Amino acid sequence: MDRSTSLRSEPAAPFGPYLLFLGDTVERGYAKTAFGLRDWAPDRCVGELALPAGTVTTGIPRLGPVEAYASGARALLIGVATPGGSIPEHWIPTLLDALAAGLDIVSGMHARLVEIPELTAAAKSLGRRLVDVRVPPADIPIGSGKKRTGKRLLTVGTDCALGKKYTALSVARGLEARGVDVTFRATGQTGIMIAGAGIPIDAVVSDFIAGAAEMLTPAAAPGHVDVIEGQGSLFHPAYAAVSLGLLHGSQPDMFIVCHEPGRTHVLGYPDFRLPPIEEVIAQTTALGSLTNSAIRCVGVSLNTSDLAHDEAERLIAAESDRLGLPVADPIRGGPAFERLLDRCQD
Repeated sequence: MDRSTSLRSEPAAPFGPYLLFLGDTVERGYAKTAFGLRDWAPDRCVGELALPAGTVTTGIPRLGPVEAYASGARALLIGVATPGGSIPEHWIPTLLDALAAGLDIVSGMHARLVEIPELTAAAKSLGRRLVDVRVPPADIPIGSGKKRTGKRLLTVGTDCALGKKYTALSVARGLEARGVDVTFRATGQTGIMIAGAGIPIDAVVSDFIAGAAEMLTPAAAPGHVDVIEGQGSLFHPAYAAVSLGLLHGSQPDMFIVCHEPGRTHVLGYPDFRLPPIEEVIAQTTALGSLTNSAIRCVGVSLNTSDLAHDEAERLIAAESDRLGLPVADPIRGGPAFERLLDRCQD
């Protein structure tokens, strides 16, 4: 293949190893792509690169583009999100440096690398690839609402950026270890970069979101389980529409509510309080029953990364007693997580 013509959208898995670009972000929650790759594909992460104003770090070695290439990196991966998914002008010199150092560029932003003239010109001149991951397929049908064989589990949340992807990956890995025929279905740019396949649901035209979810989770054998990465929140002032379309199209038999203890307001929207977990369960069940009348909540996933071990254990046990459901932090694992997996197999 002539690399000079490889300016197109495609799965990111064949590219890398990666130098994770953190831009100048100061908010950890906006760097979830970088953290996702660090945690779930560490063998593909060589180092990180941040601009001087950036304060977020993944904890892996800080490298410049030339150093990263010498250490084995073959692509710079944009690991942070910006409001609206734009690529700021002041990032462009660093991205050009990466191309000059021998690195391809992989992005999950809404703005497309291939539409930035400076980057496309440099990529063509140097024989580098610009890979835009957040591009849905062109042949998405509208949703049919028809019941499909196989089982489906969807992670839903009280907010964005609190553990829906990590929960889905953990549950898929846990069920696989038990011998279950299971597939993780990625619906966001980070999940797609980890899994190497998926559909970026938030980049799909709204009329086709349900159809995209049906396409992503096709009919399967009766014992097969699709574990679907959730997006947004039904209670989010900006992203609820994406969450609803994904819920209707994925037709989940089961869902897990994800929440971060201590978070009281929607991330970036201080005027909007987070709903209680019970309200999320009720709303998801009511809205999801449109396409699957048998939908049910099988448990709750708590992101207790900011809590000490004993405090997290007490909270998990108390919430399980209060809600009458399995509650666990999938990253901590342990008996609580095993009980959650048990319910996913009921």
